[in-house]
Amino acid sequence: QVQLQESGPGLVKPSQTLSLTCTVSGDSITTNYYYWSWIRQPPGKGLEWIGYVGYSGSTYYSPSLKSRTSISRDTSKNQFTLQLSSVTPEDTAVYYCARVDAGSLGMDYWGKGTLATVSS
Repeated sequence: QVQLQESGPGLVKPSQTLSLTCTVSGDSITTNYYYWSWIRQPPGKGLEWIGYVGYSGSTYYSPSLKSRTSISRDTSKNQFTLQLSSVTPEDTAVYYCARVDAGSLGMDYWGKGTLATVSS
């Protein structure tokens, strides 16, 4: 059974960098043909895809967030990390990590999500 668990600070000040880590168990983040993705949901709004790191280490980001986003991975810990810079209160959201099938682009396993609040 694949499990994903998000972790990171729940409160970040404006203009700082939000850093979240997703720890994966039951699968390796280097397994062929899966991407490892970050998605967020602001309060009262829909889901927004942020980006992913692929099984080869390649990354791809949403154009709307690309200038502020970096996704990296630590294969020794089977973790991948989101960094979102220059945050504003509009970045307040529940952040999810998920596994993506590279063929269908379906997200088949999700973490439970973690709330990140941007506030001074």
